[in-house]
Amino acid sequence: MGKPWATFGVDLHLDRSGPGLRRGLTDALREAVRGGRLTPGTRLPSSRSLAADLGVARNTVAEVYADLVAEGWLTARQGSGTRVAERTPAAPRHRPARPAPHRREPAPPAYDLVPGTPELASFPRTQWLRAARRALTAAPDRALGYGDPRGRVELRTALAGYLSRARGVRADPDRIVVCSGFLGGLGVLADVLHRRGARSLAVESYGLPHHRRLLGRAGFAVPPLPFDDRGTRLPDERLTARAVLLTPSHQFPLGMPLLPERRTALTDWARATGGLVLEDDYDGELRYDRQPVGALQGLDPDRVVYLGTASKSLAPALRLGWLVLPASLVEETMDAMAGRTPGALDQLTLAEFIGSGDYDRHVRAARLRYRRRRDALVAALAERAPEVRVTGIAAGLHAVLRLPPGTEQQVVRAAAWHGLAVHGMSTFRHPEAAVPPLDALVVGYGTPPDHAWAGALDALCRALP
Repeated sequence: MGKPWATFGVDLHLDRSGPGLRRGLTDALREAVRGGRLTPGTRLPSSRSLAADLGVARNTVAEVYADLVAEGWLTARQGSGTRVAERTPAAPRHRPARPAPHRREPAPPAYDLVPGTPELASFPRTQWLRAARRALTAAPDRALGYGDPRGRVELRTALAGYLSRARGVRADPDRIVVCSGFLGGLGVLADVLHRRGARSLAVESYGLPHHRRLLGRAGFAVPPLPFDDRGTRLPDERLTARAVLLTPSHQFPLGMPLLPERRTALTDWARATGGLVLEDDYDGELRYDRQPVGALQGLDPDRVVYLGTASKSLAPALRLGWLVLPASLVEETMDAMAGRTPGALDQLTLAEFIGSGDYDRHVRAARLRYRRRRDALVAALAERAPEVRVTGIAAGLHAVLRLPPGTEQQVVRAAAWHGLAVHGMSTFRHPEAAVPPLDALVVGYGTPPDHAWAGALDALCRALP
């Protein structure tokens, strides 16, 4: 290693074994000025003197000075020599932070009962990894290219068979588009419908607010559909929207299926008006003590778009969803999918996971696990809070706990004090819905791991009136 150079008491820390004398000296002087070790106005030694001190050629020092003058770090005037240029001092990169006023941060919830997430600890890691290895081994080289905007044909083919068998969907692989979860699919459909001139898309009186926000950002009015004690009602003659979004198999969050006569009338309305139904089948596979309610799409594949996802059956992090489209929407949706298609390797893995039977086995195990949790919830409430009525529990990952009128916000606050993250029904009510407020908690029983479920139930019962 070379010996570091120094000049006028300022260590330049230039190693003789560096990238070159001229470049090394230029960098060292520039950093000495930038870092404030050479202050503005400081006169530097002549090129002859510095060259002699450093043991380098005078031309090297002269060239370094000229470079730094050109960059603005130094100035050179006849009779005044070479000096460090006057510069406005830069603000320090890291100013000392002003001490923040002491504020007690709320503790994170001990138990998450917000609906919508499955038990992530039960994700089938071993089977998924095995499927990924098989899929990658068998994948043709072209699978690693850009590919079809509808998604990998292997997954579309696997989904067509599975959805027909398990959900009664009339699916052809050519009419399936793989998307990034439900929201990704809804965003694509919003773009397509907006380009077609649609500016209004009706939604249910109770539903997820971030669905309404996504549609609003896409330029849509989102009027609420009529609602009564039997669930969502059909659009009437006052409805100007020609598209509707709803959850017919398991209304979210109230939990009832759309009545058979209303399912038929809804597809009749779509045919008569040229309307379109967007069917969110978010948890249709997770049923417990009722016969399966098939997808609405089976009644009219030309007027219903089916939206499904692996977020509830497997995990949201996969970001895998699918659209089953009327033939009239396929080309436009493919155009809108540019740059939005999920990764091909995850698609191939899910195709292998379904084809091997692992998906069916996982869903069957999940049904048993969630049914046990639901039954434990119902039993605990019957014993410790018998005045609370539990509804919407025939399927899915959540239950509705009906509360005495006017008590919802009080119970939500009490739940927070007991370490629970939980939502009240008012979170999901459309602000323009012509229905009276319903006091209730929407309790998700999917998220807590098995070992924490008993503690979550105890905290919930203590929070209830």
